[in-house]
Formats: sequence, structure tokens, C-alpha cells
Amino acid sequence: MPKARKQRKQKKQRGLSSFSESLKTPVFLISLIFAITFVLVGSLLPDFDVYMDQAFAWIVTNLGWTFILGGSAFLIITLFLIISPLGEIRLGGDHEEPEYSTGSWFAMLFSAGMGIGLLFWGVSEPINHYAWPPYGEGGTDQAVHMALQYSFFHWGLHPWAIYAVVAGSLAYFTYRKELPMLLSSTLEPLLGRNNLNGAWGNAVNIIGVVATLFGISTSLGLGVMQIGGGMETLFGIPNNTTLWLIIIVIVTTLAIISTTTGIDRGIKWLSQINMGVAGLLLLFVLILGPTLFILNAFTHSTGAYLQNLMSMSFGIDAAGAGAEGWYSAWTIFYWAWWISWAPFVGSFIARVSRGRTIRSFSIGVLLVPTAVSMVWFSVFGGTALYREHFTDASILDIVLKDEALGFFAMLSQFPFSDLLVVVAMLSLTVFFITSSDSGTYVIGMLTSKGNMNPPIQLRITWGVLEGAFAAVLLLSGGLAALQTAAVVGGFPFMIIMFFMIFCLIKAMFAELSGGSLPMERQRIYTALEDLRTERKILDDVINENEDEWISEGDEGFGDSEDDVEETEENVEETEENDKEDKEK
Repeated sequence: MPKARKQRKQKKQRGLSSFSESLKTPVFLISLIFAITFVLVGSLLPDFDVYMDQAFAWIVTNLGWTFILGGSAFLIITLFLIISPLGEIRLGGDHEEPEYSTGSWFAMLFSAGMGIGLLFWGVSEPINHYAWPPYGEGGTDQAVHMALQYSFFHWGLHPWAIYAVVAGSLAYFTYRKELPMLLSSTLEPLLGRNNLNGAWGNAVNIIGVVATLFGISTSLGLGVMQIGGGMETLFGIPNNTTLWLIIIVIVTTLAIISTTTGIDRGIKWLSQINMGVAGLLLLFVLILGPTLFILNAFTHSTGAYLQNLMSMSFGIDAAGAGAEGWYSAWTIFYWAWWISWAPFVGSFIARVSRGRTIRSFSIGVLLVPTAVSMVWFSVFGGTALYREHFTDASILDIVLKDEALGFFAMLSQFPFSDLLVVVAMLSLTVFFITSSDSGTYVIGMLTSKGNMNPPIQLRITWGVLEGAFAAVLLLSGGLAALQTAAVVGGFPFMIIMFFMIFCLIKAMFAELSGGSLPMERQRIYTALEDLRTERKILDDVINENEDEWISEGDEGFGDSEDDVEETEENVEETEENDKEDKEK
């Protein structure tokens, strides 16, 4: 085991390790009261879904532009960290090694970050854009290209930049500045080290807990709907609220069992196995599907995505030239969803990213998942688009009826379709478990003052409440309620993210100006070593000259007194001449 890892394990555990102590913290109590109140109100209030719809409409209408600007700003900041000297900073000590291998790290990123969403929207989103593009007519050749282009956009650089900002800030202040893993720690330059658990610090952590509950409940709800869709496809069981509740109880129980095993076994193993299963499913569809069309569509859509990245990043259709309500239903919803997920996914990514440099961390979080997401949509979404546009398949009709069935409708076009549906359902179930498991870790950390291994009882408590949140949202309006929860949870945390950026850049530039960055420190050490070498050479030359002078002086001690007197007279004469010159 590397020395850095041994030293890391010897460090004192931060945060509260006792469940009874965690129960007394303001963050836990206020968050718990809010969660229980939301579950009760959502279950008992008859018009709860109406209020949720009104909240969604008001936010996207009046504050939608803030999500568009925010998402673009977070991407610009992440790219700056990659290319600037700040990227040399290591998330931990200067010589620490990454805690997890690159393969395990990537697997956990996807399982905690977007696994459920990729399976749910991998087919349904491109098909929706094909029928309802932001500009132009649906069902055309141009709509096929635009469908993948905007799917790349919604699942590409922007969402992972949002995660990178939160995860990078948390990892920097936790591992570099040795602060507890709390969202309030990222604001240490503003709050002060002694106020991280004060009033403002607790408020930040509570907002993070609430946003995480809304964000993860949205994803868990999508997963439940799609598992139910698979049950309907295979066995004809109606995909209704009764089935959803049964699925939530079963899968939440499995997630709670997983959370008791810890990250190094439960989440890590499940993530690696699930990435392998998803990869095999992708290869199967790529080889047996319209391979040439998939490769052409990937190439064309990648170019269109990169070429139009700037205009898409700031596009909101202020004049109403495109499809009415498209940006509210898609881009604004997605950006709010990613931001509401940011405290959860960001905290989890930070938890498993110790020992990486800011540059390697940002490249890994930003570029690699983006590339995989683009391949995913090209294979599954591209196959569905080909079947819909060039054959007599009716995937669009199924998606318009129930978006949770889109992925299974595409798989039904292949041989061994029942087996493929079973594999997809198993993968989806594992993504559900790892997402819920990761969420309990994150909320447990936030409610135990930054303990990176929160008490098991605390994780179980939040695991149950996550399932209850998802159940309430599904019963309150299905997909629409899930979208509303993401938007409502995302806006307050986006404001905190702007303060995070300010504090992170301020702290990093303080290191830069102080010469404490690894690259700057190495330059200083090199310069000092050069100075020492030059000084040594100079000292050697001086000593050598002194030896020669002494040797010559010893030989000259035998000179006569007349020579000495002559030298003194010459000196006196020179001084008199200088005096006369000055007088003249």
C-alpha cells in the first residue's frame, strides 16, 4: 500500500460517528422535519399536484434564464481550471495517489451520476425531439439530426461541468484544506473556519439536503416508472401507481441492505458489474442494429453539437421563433435537474476522488462521461430513430403514450427481445440501488457534520425517506411532478454554487500567489537549487584565487625595503596628482 494511503487512514475521522449525536444537530432536525412534512402534505393534500404544477410554471417562466446562464458559467469555469496553472493542484497532499483505480472511479461516476436517466431517456428523448424539435418541422431528415444533437447537449458537457464545480470545491476544501466534507466548507473563505456549523453554514447544508432529496427522488421515480414499464412489456402487468409503490418498497429495501456494506464493497462492486452489463447491452445493439447509420449519425451529430455549442448554451428562444414551451420542458428542466443533483452527485464524486489533480479530475469528470453519453445516445437513440424514420416501427406512438416504455420498445425490435428487456431491467434496478445508496451516504455526511462514513442508522433513515419522497411525487402527478421537484430543488442551490466558484477561485489564487502550488513550488525549488549551484561555483573560484594570491604573497615577502619604499612614494605621488586635478 502506498505510503500516502497509510497516512490517510491514520488521520482522525471528522464529523459525528454516533447516531444519537447526529439526531441533535440542527441540519438533521430541520431537514428531517421538512422531509416528513413534505411526505405528509403530499399524501394528504388533495390539490398537491396542482400547486406543484403552478410552482414549476412560475419558476421556468420567470427564472428560466438564470438556469441557462448558470449552466454555461459552470462549464466555462471548469474549462478554465483544466487549462490554467491551477489544474496542478492535487486534491489532497502533493504526493498522494488516487484512492480508487480509474476504472472503478468511472464506474461509480456513472452509477451515481446518470445511470437511471440514461436508461430512461436514452430512447425517449431523441424520439421526442424527432417529433417535437426546438425549430422546424418534426418527422423530417433534419429532425433526425437535431434529435441527437440536442440529446448530446442535454447530457454532455454542461451537466458534468455542474457536477465538477461542486465535487471539485468539496474535494479541494476537504482534502487540501482539511475541512469536514460539508457543503458549507466550500464557503470557508466567506464564512470563516469557525462558522461552518453556524447559522449560515447550517442553512447551506440544509439547502443541500433538500435539493438532494428532490433531485434523487426525481431519478428514483423515473427508475420506478421504467421498471414498471418493463414489467408491463414482459408480463402485461399494468404500469400504474400500485405497481410503482411495490417496486419502491422492494428496491428501497435492497438499497438499504447495500448501504450497510459500505462504499468499498456495495457501491463499488455493483457499479463495476452494472457498467459491464450496460456495456454488453450497448455492443449487442450496435452490432445487430443499423451499425452504419449509428456511426454516421454519431459523426454528424458530434460535429453539429460542437459547432453549435455556443448558441445552444445561451439559447432560450426569447422571441418565440421555435416550438412553444420547448426550452421550459427540456433545457431548463434538465439544467435544474442537474443542479438539484449536484449536492448529491458532487459530494459522492468528491468522496471517491481524493488524490487526483484538479486537471485530471476535471478532465475525467467532464470529458470522459460526455463521450460515453454521446455514444450511448447514438447507439440506442440512433437505433430508435432509424426504426422510426426508415421503417414501419411504431416507437414514437409508444413513447407518446408512456415515455418509460421507449427503451423497451426499441429492444423489442431485436432477436431475444425478452432477454434484452430482462437485462435492461436488472441494470436499471442496480442503478436504482446505487443511486439510492449513494444518496444516503451524501445526506448522511451532511447531517453528521461531515463524517465520510456516517452511522448506519442515519443512512437507513435517509434511505427510507428517499423512497417515501419518490412515492409521494409519483402519486402526485408522475413525470410532471418529478420534473417540478427537480426545478424547485435546483434554484436555491444554484445560488450557492456561484458563491462556491468565488471561494474556490479565491483560495486557489491565494495558493498561486503564495507559491504553494505544486508547479510553482517546483519552479521555486529549481531556482533556489540553481542559485546554490552558482554560489558554490563562485565560492570555489574565490577560494582558488585566494590560494594563488596567498602563494604569490608568500613569495613576495622576500622583497627588499627599497622596493617597499618605492611603492609608497608612487602612491603618495598619485594622491598629490589627484589632489591637484581636483583643485583645477
